[in-house]
Amino acid sequence: MLRAGVSMRSAVALRAHPGLPPVGFPVRRHIRSSCSSAQKLEVDLKFEDGKEAFKSKTTTELLRAYFVLKLSSVDYIVNHNRQLMSLGQKFLGKKLFHALMKRTFYGHFVGGESENAIKPTLERLRRFGVKSILDYSAEEDLSEERAREIEMASTISAAPSDSVDIDTPSENEDVASELAQFKPQKKFADPRRFQPTARTYFYLSEAQCEKNVEIFLKSIDAVAGTTQGTGLAAIKMTALGRPQLLMQLSEVIIHTRKLFRDVTGKEKLMALEQVTPEQIDERLHIDKDHEEYQKFLSGMDYDKKGLMNLFTWSGLVDTRGMISDIFKVPNLRTGKMEPIISALTEDEEEMFRNMMRRVNTIARHAESTGVRVMVDAEQTYFQPAISRLTTELMRKYNKTKPIVFNTYQCYLKDAFDCVQRDVELSKRQNFYFSAKLVRGAYMEQERLRAKTVGYPDPINDSYEATNEMYHKVLDYLLQEIVKSGKSGRVSVMCATHNENTVRYVVRRMKELGIGRSERLVCFGQLLGMCDQVSFPLGQAGYSVYKYVPYGPVDEVMPYLSRRAVENNSLLKKVSKELDMLRKEIFRRAKQGEWRHLPSEELMTA
Repeated sequence: MLRAGVSMRSAVALRAHPGLPPVGFPVRRHIRSSCSSAQKLEVDLKFEDGKEAFKSKTTTELLRAYFVLKLSSVDYIVNHNRQLMSLGQKFLGKKLFHALMKRTFYGHFVGGESENAIKPTLERLRRFGVKSILDYSAEEDLSEERAREIEMASTISAAPSDSVDIDTPSENEDVASELAQFKPQKKFADPRRFQPTARTYFYLSEAQCEKNVEIFLKSIDAVAGTTQGTGLAAIKMTALGRPQLLMQLSEVIIHTRKLFRDVTGKEKLMALEQVTPEQIDERLHIDKDHEEYQKFLSGMDYDKKGLMNLFTWSGLVDTRGMISDIFKVPNLRTGKMEPIISALTEDEEEMFRNMMRRVNTIARHAESTGVRVMVDAEQTYFQPAISRLTTELMRKYNKTKPIVFNTYQCYLKDAFDCVQRDVELSKRQNFYFSAKLVRGAYMEQERLRAKTVGYPDPINDSYEATNEMYHKVLDYLLQEIVKSGKSGRVSVMCATHNENTVRYVVRRMKELGIGRSERLVCFGQLLGMCDQVSFPLGQAGYSVYKYVPYGPVDEVMPYLSRRAVENNSLLKKVSKELDMLRKEIFRRAKQGEWRHLPSEELMTA
């Protein structure tokens, strides 16, 4: 949507933003006549046009960006950033330290302290063609020892440790080693030690999970109130319940796949095969009068093409019945129906129902406000459950438009299979499929954990292999977008700072005839990073999002620490951005634009 001007309220909000002149300072007006001008504008795929990339920034903000990114390239500062921030607060005092952070690292990487405080940032992004993904980034700043204690306590069941054995022919060493992945490991209980750039939630209590729900609901309200329906909110499943339950549910999924192979003799993904309940009945050879067995057969999830799931997962998400009753399968040796999930106490059953209630509360609120939510991917010992539950939420809430997005990590060897399976399910069950593609954030931890525990390494063998997987998945989804025509039933966000991947996406969109204005392919980058990609794309009419963290200064320190570490690990990319910032600062000084103000662009996202 384009406007010939902006409201006084918007202008005031813009000038109130940190780094901009006070109200009353003249603002340059630059008006684009129509949306078509953005459509015709060709993006510089070298991403080297600093004037275009940084025109949404004041010179003060460019100087801040240069200072912050330059400091992030100093190893000593990055390696000791937490200690330095602690010392800074101790010697400067809380008030002065907060003011310093807001003018440096916090001001560069974080949108603001509250839903109201971030509105000027979101408005300015939107007016320069970039939309927002909101994430409340306050975290508990726990010591490593305390984090380990909490994580181990929250991943071990209080129920008797009975091993699940469904006694199928493929119960062998390979399967046993695969299942070992879903057992708690104290050495890896604090993921921050291995991957400081990734956000980690620790389970403190059921009450804290309820607080997290309120935070996510406020994020959704903030998106609804400030982005005119274009923004998204990010959530994490581990913030909503006891992680032990996700590990056990992930183990169930592995058992289910194994059972499917054994009773059908087929290796392909269940959703891609045409298998009927009658065929399974013939293979099991169990008394047809067995009441629980008949309940198992009737409860299977299938359509006219055949079997899709051995269990009706909607019963799980809708919290109908006991989880141990839902996941019962026939023992092929005894013919008895036995639970496929390890034992849960009554309290743990209640915790699981609470988790599903929280997830539904968030999804329902998103649906009622018209805001889309992205469920973040996490470690592989949680991810099968997270992905499966998210797919079920998509089936429930994506009936008329995309509300829930799933996240797929392309550094995983099975990424393509997972995406293909879920797209097929969306076709068979008639819901909108929406995906966010990332490379992945837990590589070091995942590799070391697999090697230490003794299960197959889930990560692609090389960075090049991950790039190939990313492009393979992306190509498949782009083809599905073309096949779905104007229905918009498939959409994808390419969440990447990799310029080669962005160029690849733009080129493939042209080749396949996918228009920028269709908004079925979008891009995502972090606030304060990769601006040379985000803004030129947005100003050229592509759908672009910035991931906007927010929260109180004290509680966002762990996030700022991760950004410093991440920038330090991406020296080559940051070097280019630093060079562009330096050139643009000198260009403005040379051409008399030192007091440049972001024009009131009508490039509204």
